Amino acid sequence: MTQSEKMEIITLVEQSTVSAKATLKEIGINRSTFYQWYKRYLSDGYDGLADQPYQRTSGWNQLPPAEKGRIVELALERPDLSSRELACYIIDNEGWFVSESTVYRILKSQGLVTTPAYRLMEAADHFYNPTTAPNQLWQTDFTYFKIKHWGWYYLSTVLDDYSRYILAWELCPGMQAVDVERTVQAALQASSLSSGQRPRILSDNGSAYVSRYLKEYLKEEGIDHVRCAPHHPMTQGKIERYHRSMKNVLLLEHYYSPDDLRSRLTEWVDYYNHQRYHESLENTRPADAYWGRQDQILAERQKIKRLSMLKRRKNHIFQRVQSG
Repeated sequence: MTQSEKMEIITLVEQSTVSAKATLKEIGINRSTFYQWYKRYLSDGYDGLADQPYQRTSGWNQLPPAEKGRIVELALERPDLSSRELACYIIDNEGWFVSESTVYRILKSQGLVTTPAYRLMEAADHFYNPTTAPNQLWQTDFTYFKIKHWGWYYLSTVLDDYSRYILAWELCPGMQAVDVERTVQAALQASSLSSGQRPRILSDNGSAYVSRYLKEYLKEEGIDHVRCAPHHPMTQGKIERYHRSMKNVLLLEHYYSPDDLRSRLTEWVDYYNHQRYHESLENTRPADAYWGRQDQILAERQKIKRLSMLKRRKNHIFQRVQSG
């Protein structure tokens, strides 16, 4: 209501021959609302009936200035981390809680949020019966890189479907069944599975994967081989997405020998397995999910969140007491 409308109602109530309660009920005005207006009118006169501008009060869970500054400092130190990843990094390494949305707002206000120069591939990366633990299903595939003056080289990778953990990889001059065999053998060694424990393995229908040689090797190892439907590469969405994420970073550089590329691949795989927070893994890392640390990390984050909220609430109450 406008100032004049509020003034008319106040005048009507003051001049009414019945009680204020009955008058307000007749005209459909809430009593608490009326008495708020009336209190302001008695205090400031007609000007007090103007709409009051909204004043945001400091919330009890507002971040202290030191923590806000630390967020900006870490963002400058680690520009490779998104707002989501930076929030998780802070909880795991700094020992206090901050939400992804808060990190985003702070970085946006500082001009530190930029639009990525690439678009991640969207893929249907799960089955009707998804895996529920590591080593139930592995995905394997080739991708390619061009090395200056050397030509094309091919990367063979084995990825655990449940955790997205990279078990093994090999840079090869071709795409042969023996290359797949070596990569799978390295994955078996890295997984420390016993001879009686074997995953299924999923691949596309490339010549290396449909060869008799690979079929006999997998049979000897007791590994069931599943191939995706022809013309539907999205069945291998997880490893395809991994390749896209990897190339978004690695193809920013030129490589002049296979050793240069292998060195960079080693760095990338280590980063991906042990440092990169994966949203589909509840913002834990592939190594955490593969080696059984995920539940412990999530429980620790909840503990840090509770302690951070309690500390901020106590600080808020203390500041209110101090201010009178």
